Amino acid sequence: MRRRVLQATIAAVTVAVVLLGFPLAFLGAQYARDTELRELDSRASNLASTIDFRNQKNLRLTDGMLDGYTGGVNSLPASVLVVTTSGDRLQSGQPVAGRSLSAEATAGDGTLVILTISWWDVFWLSARVVALVVVAAVVAFGAGIAMAMWQANRLAAPLVYLAASAEQLGSGQVRPSLEPSGVEEIDLVAAELARSSDRMAGKMAAERQFASDASHQLRTPLTALSMRLEEISMASDNPDVSEEARIALEQVERLVSVVDDLLKRSRRTQGGTTEAVHLIEVVRQQEEEWAPSFEAAGRKLVIDVAPDAQVLATPGALAQALATLIENSLKHGAGQTTVRSRPSGASGAMVIEVGDEGEGVPDDLAARVFDRGATSGAGTGLGLSLARDLVAVDGGRIELAQRRPAVFAVFLAGVPKSLDPLVVLPRGSRVSTVKRGRRR
Repeated sequence: MRRRVLQATIAAVTVAVVLLGFPLAFLGAQYARDTELRELDSRASNLASTIDFRNQKNLRLTDGMLDGYTGGVNSLPASVLVVTTSGDRLQSGQPVAGRSLSAEATAGDGTLVILTISWWDVFWLSARVVALVVVAAVVAFGAGIAMAMWQANRLAAPLVYLAASAEQLGSGQVRPSLEPSGVEEIDLVAAELARSSDRMAGKMAAERQFASDASHQLRTPLTALSMRLEEISMASDNPDVSEEARIALEQVERLVSVVDDLLKRSRRTQGGTTEAVHLIEVVRQQEEEWAPSFEAAGRKLVIDVAPDAQVLATPGALAQALATLIENSLKHGAGQTTVRSRPSGASGAMVIEVGDEGEGVPDDLAARVFDRGATSGAGTGLGLSLARDLVAVDGGRIELAQRRPAVFAVFLAGVPKSLDPLVVLPRGSRVSTVKRGRRR
């Protein structure tokens, strides 16, 4: 989305600059040349009028009277030549060498007036006009790109946030936090997503309430039935009756345990879909996704995660958080990017570190790097904030462990022994597949 908006806007600005800039530059250069030639004709006509006036007053023509027509502050320097009817030649100004442009005028008595300017002076005047148009086009192009980036971020940021909210909804967080973006179409989708989450939350609440009510209603009669079966077992002299009562009592106690489990589950706060996750599987998935991008950038993505490392997390949320950290390293970092894991403390917690060999996080951004909207100018400023929220839902946290070079650390709870498959489901005895001979 962001890339398409940028490409469309830049293409529109480029077409506008090309279609308007080139004709404007040509017309501007032509206008500057025509204006200078008209001004030269005007000077020649004015000098001819001056000669007529001096002839009427019987004033002598001199070279000094021509100095005012050689040029000024806003005029190009010209060489002035006056040829009288008697053959006298009056001249003022620096003679023009090489290519030139001239204007002629004739006084009433036939005196010829010739003003000459350098062709190169007119050329450089037109070139300055073209350069001015080019500079204006570059400024317009830069302003268009800046506006395209602002508009792309304005449209892409709400979509990124909406995608993260949809991820939370899909992973079990039925009440995601949605904020208005100011874009009507996106806000409509966000409102519908919020309504869907409300409906899901209502259904889940009704299910939990039903489980709670059913558990309460079943608990009392089951307790009474258990006591009655104990009395029958103790009071009966018939061994068969006592045995049947004992078996029935065991079934009732098992049913009571099921009811107790339902009651506890209904009271448990809904807190996501955290589960025991093999960290290497999530990290390998990110490696397959990002390794081609790192290779295209001439960089390397290294994975250093223990094969048996396990954490308590939501797989989708953890994958999105790691993808955000790896993408930030690709965009803002340099050199080799390493994803490693290490244990933290005696509780079995796990730390996942994502670091590179770049210049690190600027000092003015380090304190607010996880704030929503905080960015160095090359992103939306939402990725790290959303990654922090996704990890926090699972009871973890993300920290900037080191500024230079940048190292981000994800702290997650380890898998307790009660969820370890080797403890809950221990390995059975080895079964041999070798055929044994029959005993004779």
